[in-house]
Amino acid sequence: MGQTVTAVCEADRRRQEALLSVGSGFEDQVAFNRRFKMKNGKVYTHPGKGNPDITGPAGPVDPEVGVLAAWSADGAFLGCVVNYACHGTVMNMGVSADWIYYLDKTISSCMGEEAVTVFLNGACGDVTQVNNLSLEEPEFGERWAEKVGVRVGAEVLKVMATAERGNLSPVGAISKSIKVSRRQPDPDRVRESAVVVRQGLERGRIDTDWTFAKELLLADYMYAEEPEVSVEVQAVQVGPALFLANPAEYFCQMGLDIKDASPFPLTFVVELANGCVGYVPDEEAFTSSGGGYETVLTGYSNLEPAAGGKIAEAAIELAGDLTPGRLPEIRRASAFTGPWDYGVRGPDLA
Repeated sequence: MGQTVTAVCEADRRRQEALLSVGSGFEDQVAFNRRFKMKNGKVYTHPGKGNPDITGPAGPVDPEVGVLAAWSADGAFLGCVVNYACHGTVMNMGVSADWIYYLDKTISSCMGEEAVTVFLNGACGDVTQVNNLSLEEPEFGERWAEKVGVRVGAEVLKVMATAERGNLSPVGAISKSIKVSRRQPDPDRVRESAVVVRQGLERGRIDTDWTFAKELLLADYMYAEEPEVSVEVQAVQVGPALFLANPAEYFCQMGLDIKDASPFPLTFVVELANGCVGYVPDEEAFTSSGGGYETVLTGYSNLEPAAGGKIAEAAIELAGDLTPGRLPEIRRASAFTGPWDYGVRGPDLA
């Protein structure tokens, strides 16, 4: 908390007049939906490269790279906010800035070491850097972190190079909290899980079944203590751009639905903001043809199936309460006075 206060005070101390630009790019080579429909009618998360039972992805990706950038009055680059939908799980060992480090490095190597990059994760609860439809080596480690970060960073640079700078207004923020129910574990399954956990501890055998049995006990405890959860949904407006935030690991399709319903020309969905309520899949994931570990009742993923829709509803409502500003005007050419006199000459053949 103390560091948060320090950061806010430092930001206020360093504030200055600035020109802003906003725009979006496209990067579809490094993010992939990790959930797949299978021949048995179910959905698996990460079914494995080369699995012959895959029939197709169970969800989309969002290739949009959102960029809000700032320059000082004399044209010095101050920094940018980047929004992109991909898990930061390439460096899957220990604590790391992951591919976002290479995003920042790519931007600062071109725009200056003093440049500040703020990364806001898009709706990527089911999107990672792993391409299960490719037989290429598993996409983990330093090499892949660099690949993802540099490609997204390069797209950010392209957006900033072309977006018009100006005064983006109005600026504002509103939010609302909604109540969402937890899923109640079946009492019989809770009793069975207690047996599995106890026997696993006695035998020193901790496997996947034990892990999910333990998680069900956690979910049961959490339901008993707090059967409803308060979920904050927030809208932050900068002129024609709108950031709509929620505290979930939010499935990509619902993020795209929010964008489609927003009246703003540029809408960026932000997940894992203002807290964390775990995975929030769409309702289809909970049907008989759904599946994947994100839908399993655990201490981390335990909100009702309608939670995602409720969050989307709240976000769209907030978007409707705000009025989009205008994009900076593109400089127009002067009135036509005739063609360039060099350009109308030729050809000379002798």
